[in-house]
Amino acid sequence: MVMVSSSDENHNQVAIDLCSASPVDRSLSAAAGGSTTPRSPGFSMVVVPVESPEKTTGKPQTDDHDQQQGRAKEVPLVKKAAAEFIGTFILVFTVLSTVVMDARHGGAETLVGVAASAGLAVVAVVLSVVHISGSHLNPAVSLAMAALGHLPPAHLLPYAAVQTAASLAAAFLAKGVYRPARPAVMATVPAAGVGAGEAFVVESKELVAIAIAAAIMMNALVGGPSTGPSMNPARTIGAAVATGEYRQMWIYLVAPPLGAIAGAATYTLIKP
Repeated sequence: MVMVSSSDENHNQVAIDLCSASPVDRSLSAAAGGSTTPRSPGFSMVVVPVESPEKTTGKPQTDDHDQQQGRAKEVPLVKKAAAEFIGTFILVFTVLSTVVMDARHGGAETLVGVAASAGLAVVAVVLSVVHISGSHLNPAVSLAMAALGHLPPAHLLPYAAVQTAASLAAAFLAKGVYRPARPAVMATVPAAGVGAGEAFVVESKELVAIAIAAAIMMNALVGGPSTGPSMNPARTIGAAVATGEYRQMWIYLVAPPLGAIAGAATYTLIKP
């Protein structure tokens, strides 16, 4: 028989009862037609102290699965920044390439083609780096995530910096590769006859939708003829510096972050 007990000193003890009895004592007396009473068995107890795993190893015992999950979540900031740079570069270069090709070939891409190009680029990049950095690709998104506590405040500036740097690199590369007759075609500026108020509303609603790729396509189709559209301050800065086109630039720097914060806050309020 094995009994396990716990003492006040937080360690286990195993009590082992060693019992022995002669087989003769347990035999039946067939001749007498009765039974014999067995003699009292010999009894001895050995107490073996067993130290807890925490005392033996000096370390608390934790679940291996929890440790693996913790390691999986620990992505260095430099890797997150690199993922944001690569993702933003791919997105902006794809969009600018489509815009330039559309202008060069007399609208062959059409507004639908430009919107689809942007949406597909977002899907491809998000699937590639979302597990590394969250795949913001946009200072407006990073600002909204930081404002709502989903991004450490210390990460906001590095994210925005690499996103803007990636947009600048993509814009200058597109300008150098395609050499558009009108470089300003890459810039995001309100169309003729579109006032600042209209442009501000168009740009600020860009991220109220929850599905980002669908939102990009939707807003490109809705706001394309009016504002470009940008939906991304980094995209606007890169193209503006590369082309020298800064008209009404403040709209594209202020409206998207406000729209992103409003959209993220709305989702936070309505989610289960």
